[in-house]
Amino acid sequence: METPPKRRWLRRAAQAAAVPFLLLALFLAVVVLDGWTAFGHRAEGPRLTRVQGSPQWSDGSFQNPQPLWNDAVGMLTHAADASPDGSPALPLPVIQVEPERFQTHPDSGLRVTWLGHSTLLIEIDGYRVLTDPVWGPRASPLTWLGPERWYAPLIELDDLPPLDAVLISHDHYDHLDLPTITALRDRDVRFITPLGVGAHLAYWGVPESRITELDWWDKTAVGKLEIVATPARHASGRVLLDKDATLWASYALIGPERRAWFSGDTGLFPDLKTIGERLGPFDVTLIESGAYDAAWPDWHLGPEQAVLAHQLVRGDLLIPIHWGLFNLAYHAWTEPAERILAAADQRDVKTFIPRPGQSVEPAAPPDQERWWPDVPWRSAADAPVQATHVEGLAAPAP
Repeated sequence: METPPKRRWLRRAAQAAAVPFLLLALFLAVVVLDGWTAFGHRAEGPRLTRVQGSPQWSDGSFQNPQPLWNDAVGMLTHAADASPDGSPALPLPVIQVEPERFQTHPDSGLRVTWLGHSTLLIEIDGYRVLTDPVWGPRASPLTWLGPERWYAPLIELDDLPPLDAVLISHDHYDHLDLPTITALRDRDVRFITPLGVGAHLAYWGVPESRITELDWWDKTAVGKLEIVATPARHASGRVLLDKDATLWASYALIGPERRAWFSGDTGLFPDLKTIGERLGPFDVTLIESGAYDAAWPDWHLGPEQAVLAHQLVRGDLLIPIHWGLFNLAYHAWTEPAERILAAADQRDVKTFIPRPGQSVEPAAPPDQERWWPDVPWRSAADAPVQATHVEGLAAPAP
């Protein structure tokens, strides 16, 4: 019996409608299979017990004292108005890092080498600390999709000098990178992370004996170097189902003679002042200053608030980080540098913006070189970033 025309049409329409869903299901299956290991692992057993015992844990996840505010409409409208210069048009004038640079410790006791984004090699009072190391090709669980780095790693991992500690600020992909951790896991080095992040490392083969997890204000010793996990205002998660299941943190490095503060990722929050009062002053602050927008003003500082954060924690020299490697926001890629210099000049803050691969001794920074190109960018007046729940927060008197 012949199928009626109307029924044939409905059948064809149903088959056509099913195709996009089948393609989406196939795409998601490929993503899950390819990214499964990179997604990491959730805390369980004694690690989970410690996570749930943290003062920062509430209602099944870690919480900020000041919640993060997002403007969903602004995210869409600002995306439509994104800068055409979000990524460099030409190769960056990077400095290749020769291993011989680290054969001797700096005479000043403190040297910082910026390797791009939030990856730094900090040499402090005879110890070497690597922060948020990312050698992988993308800030993503996948090798074929996601923000791609603008230049190759500036030194091979095997050419790094002996390390005393690797600091991880949180588990987002531009800070916790599977290929890098697996390459470092056989080194005789301690991994220091916020609560819960150690579960990812252990899943990837880092021995538990070399993982130290800290809550805010916890401290650990690496020889005579004290490392304190200080608060931050941010979030965590590597898949949709693990939002804020691990903690985020900044770090104070306190040596016998020198002090440094590494912000990780953070928005502006009142306890920055407490960090300065308890642990400052710092010879250098390494503060995230890029990937910001008015639509998510509490997730990242932005340049002007980075300068304020530097003042609140009582820093001497500010080195801006979290820019210059990935396109993670809508602003021009040079804008963080331009706005940092303007804000620092306005507030009389000493700052230095190194080239990727450049080493700086904060006791005697070189003259600032404008190594980035002149491209259009928006000023603080044109595109302000102002955190919520920080009314009245101001820099301390000099």
